[in-house]
Amino acid sequence: MTRSFLFWHRTDFEGLERLELLVEPEGVTADSTVICLEAGGFRLDHRWRLDSDWHAQSVVVERWNAQGRGMLSLERAGTGWRVNGEPRLDLEGAEDPDLSVTPFCNTFPIRRTPTAAGESLTLDTAFIDGPALTVARSKQRYDRQGPGRVRYVDLGLSAGFQADLAVDEEGLVLQYEHLFERLPVPA
Repeated sequence: MTRSFLFWHRTDFEGLERLELLVEPEGVTADSTVICLEAGGFRLDHRWRLDSDWHAQSVVVERWNAQGRGMLSLERAGTGWRVNGEPRLDLEGAEDPDLSVTPFCNTFPIRRTPTAAGESLTLDTAFIDGPALTVARSKQRYDRQGPGRVRYVDLGLSAGFQADLAVDEEGLVLQYEHLFERLPVPA
């Protein structure tokens, strides 16, 4: 069992995330809190359950903002997803959720991206807009640039957006161009 704490800050506006990661032989869990000034300011908690291959099995997102509290849950259902307990046929075949307010979920496809420079992984995701608590299908590509370097290319909802990511040996984001930077945790 490995327990670690990760902190990211936003580089595009004021925001901070604290994530507690627990990696065990039978699977991975993560609990996180994000505080941001984006979209009028909000707090967002997200809780993940992954299998041992880092495929998301479920995520629960709770948001507090000026409009009050909201909640959203996604749970794997065969090759698709249930959103708030209801099957979503438009998400059939989507590989993993991608939550807009954190670089944590980029780790799932990064770990599956081939390791040779120039190789890529293209996948469909269940994209969660954190502040709005909405879910839509979107397509993404991860291009391996070299050891510890991946380029993210959005082919779906934000087509044309791309960013270079620096990652550690576990595939966890150290720096996400334009958006996030991991903070060192004192020992």
